[in-house]
Amino acid sequence: MTRPAEGQIRVLGCSGSIAQGCRTTAFLLDDDVLIDAGTGVGDLTLDELTRIDHILLSHAHLDHVLGIPLLADSVMRRRQGRPPIQVHALPPTLAVLRQHLFNDQLWPDFTRLPSSTRPVLALHELQIGQTLTLGQHQRRIQVLPAVHTVPAVGYAVHGPKGVWAYTGDTGPNPALWQVLRTLPLAQLVIEIAFPESERAVANDSRHHCPSTLVAELAQVPAGVQVLLTHIKPGEMDTVLADLAARLPGPMPVALQMGQVLAL
Repeated sequence: MTRPAEGQIRVLGCSGSIAQGCRTTAFLLDDDVLIDAGTGVGDLTLDELTRIDHILLSHAHLDHVLGIPLLADSVMRRRQGRPPIQVHALPPTLAVLRQHLFNDQLWPDFTRLPSSTRPVLALHELQIGQTLTLGQHQRRIQVLPAVHTVPAVGYAVHGPKGVWAYTGDTGPNPALWQVLRTLPLAQLVIEIAFPESERAVANDSRHHCPSTLVAELAQVPAGVQVLLTHIKPGEMDTVLADLAARLPGPMPVALQMGQVLAL
């Protein structure tokens, strides 16, 4: 993969699980800010991994965080003398990482390695509604509300052409639209995990299926590009057919791994 130009978001992973050609959620902003850290992170070169200075997590589920411990292990020696990679997330998400991931049982505690004074990772709390300024290009990134089975957020990246918004894992979410209506929205990456036949599973797991997503899309302003993410492997055709049968307007497009989006 080539190094992206400034002002781009590379889709490293956009699937709801793994299979051949499917990677779980990860987006690379410019070349130094990672938004979620699913299995797609593993397709980056070692040099590309080493350039990552910030990781923004939407929530603590494995398909969004499992790239962090392996990334830390891969780049620790190459980043000696540099500040730690800053991992930003809600306090409950960081608590899960501390207790269940970086606990010296499931994985070494890279918040204390190679030393407690100069670790390769540092954990930082954020809050819904907060605006961060991150990366070498000083990107303004707003923390959006999400509704999931665990505490969760989405993110809005402010770019020169408008806002790129990512919902994170979420079901129906009125609070999200209250925020999005105030932003110059250009692109919306919104999740849909299940076909209509699994609506009960979607409701229980706080994910979208076609009928719930159609209600959300009715609130999208005209001219906004809508991109779908998190569809389960093997369900793409069924999900898109179910959605087309219910959607009165233009169909959104499913994200593709390796796709590059301009801010």
